[in-house]
Amino acid sequence: MADITASAVKELREKTGAGMMDCKKALTETNGDMEAAVDWLRTKGLATAAKKSSRTAAEGLVGVAVEGTKGAAVEVNSETDFVAKNEQFQDFVRTVTKLALEAGDDVAALGAAAYPGGGTVSEKLTANIATIGENQTLRRAKIVEVSQGAIVPYVHNAAAPGLGKIGVLVALEGDAPVAEMEAVGKQIAMHIAAAFPQALTEDGLDPTVIERERAIAAEKAAESGKPAEIIEKMVQGAVAKFRKENALLSQIFVMDNKTPIAQVVANAAKAAGGSIVLKDYVRFQLGEGIEKEVSDFAAEVAAAANG
Repeated sequence: MADITASAVKELREKTGAGMMDCKKALTETNGDMEAAVDWLRTKGLATAAKKSSRTAAEGLVGVAVEGTKGAAVEVNSETDFVAKNEQFQDFVRTVTKLALEAGDDVAALGAAAYPGGGTVSEKLTANIATIGENQTLRRAKIVEVSQGAIVPYVHNAAAPGLGKIGVLVALEGDAPVAEMEAVGKQIAMHIAAAFPQALTEDGLDPTVIERERAIAAEKAAESGKPAEIIEKMVQGAVAKFRKENALLSQIFVMDNKTPIAQVVANAAKAAGGSIVLKDYVRFQLGEGIEKEVSDFAAEVAAAANG
């Protein structure tokens, strides 16, 4: 049986909102497997949230840049938030984001791109590590583009113009006035930052995530003791609800809490007297999906002393 540490219980509690004893029991039941423990709590109805990837687990900055009908989002990680406030680091992220508009969103290709002043992006990053004294990583990039319309950027928790902890790009295609597109695009971008959609449409959701939700719903429904046909309807309803709540176009607009995003776009197009189609989006949250190593400094000192 795995040794269940206090830090593991604390991490699970932060991820799920469940009670401390429930978290300890979940980890015990799943032999310390964090993801399995999250699912265990959810099947028991004890978890209030399971969006691990919406939690910030690394430092650095997300940059967004727009040029015409093309936009780029880039994430560069650092070890501490202190570096994210460093002007040299900020200038690097800002420059690399602009370079991505031409180099594309393949990280290897972006790293090999020429950096202003000489060398490549990767070489400049290595030089920054040496001068700033902290490890840094060019983690990911994403490009969105439309043939006609507008790319609307938004940065939440901005550290500087175009740089922050959450970067969003909204790609709107159509012949409506650009000013009208930018207005509705800004509102949708703010919604995306807050609502954390996992895909543009329900069909775009990750099938493995859907199956995981189905399995959790099936286990919860089975505990009700209802007939098999009722259980199947309960499972189908739960999965349909998950799909609706996690696809951007079917999400309810956070600003009025009643209108689906697809209808928000349609209403804007009608008011503008032209066509507007929400073609794509990007939402980068600093450190999502990265697990930070938790260090127990007191334990390290004690171990060193005993050694």
